[in-house]
Amino acid sequence: MSSGGRVSENKIVLVKRKTRLEELVVRYNTVQQAQFYIERLGADFSDYISEDLTYRQAVETTVIELSALGRVQVLERQHVPNFIFGAEDTVVVLGQDGLVANTLKYLQEQPLIGVNPDPQRWDGVLLPFTVKDLRLLLPEVFRSRRQVREVTLAKAELNDGQSLYGVNDLFIGRRTHVSARYLLQHGAAAEQQSSSGIIVSTGLGSTGWLRSVLAGAAGVTRSAAGLGLAAAEGMSGGAAGREPAAGAGMESRLAWDDPNLYFTVREPFPSRTTSAGVVFGRVSGNEPLRITSQMPEDGVIFSDGVESDFLAFNSGVEAVIGLAEKRGRLVV
Repeated sequence: MSSGGRVSENKIVLVKRKTRLEELVVRYNTVQQAQFYIERLGADFSDYISEDLTYRQAVETTVIELSALGRVQVLERQHVPNFIFGAEDTVVVLGQDGLVANTLKYLQEQPLIGVNPDPQRWDGVLLPFTVKDLRLLLPEVFRSRRQVREVTLAKAELNDGQSLYGVNDLFIGRRTHVSARYLLQHGAAAEQQSSSGIIVSTGLGSTGWLRSVLAGAAGVTRSAAGLGLAAAEGMSGGAAGREPAAGAGMESRLAWDDPNLYFTVREPFPSRTTSAGVVFGRVSGNEPLRITSQMPEDGVIFSDGVESDFLAFNSGVEAVIGLAEKRGRLVV
């Protein structure tokens, strides 16, 4: 054991977030003004107070627990994209699940520990631990005696040299609700498309956006058939529904380290100049997805629901979507 009673001299990075109350105060300047706004809408402001108090106490206790084990640096969520993590750092995220995902993609395989600050409030699929577990857990992680689950990441690489990782999914489209225009290439197929955007999901993200899209598509197909409606076949050279068979037998919950990604095209619109034939498919290591933007403005690629951290994707820019060269490592 090192001097001062610490188990390790390696840095422990504690990632935290603002509570709903803190975000309201940023917007309305004071707690009183935030309370007035919330109560005017008929909501219970005491829930915001309770959540904030519980989270603050969890942060304070976590810092105390971690400080007994190593050097601690507290990092706010908004600073994660620009923070340089050390190769030997251990990262502790005081959840929810979204904070785990949005931290994991910026790591270079450092172990990440997801901690649930409020188990009565959050389910936390990616938060298997509580604050009280840390004192016994961290020494095992330092000595590599704790099981780690690997997570397949997605990666978007642009022809201008920029790149972005995704833990759950990538979205490619427009930041507004107007249609996205692009050329999509997958394997031997290539199509001009107009849609509400493309979602590329990982195994970890298979129970989120991907599951929602597949459930919606199945429900629409069943209901349309019951009403005597069917998708148009062969419009503009596209056989609507050519690809869905590839996912028809896919489990709704894939392994976190599944070696494939899956893409879905949202609301593709077939016309004289656009097709809707390649709307679902598997992206593997030797068969990436290529998308060339035809959007003069507002084209974006973002990951894991964080629209503020995006790549501009406007006319002429090509994105290659495939498996990342690195994997996430979640302590379990």
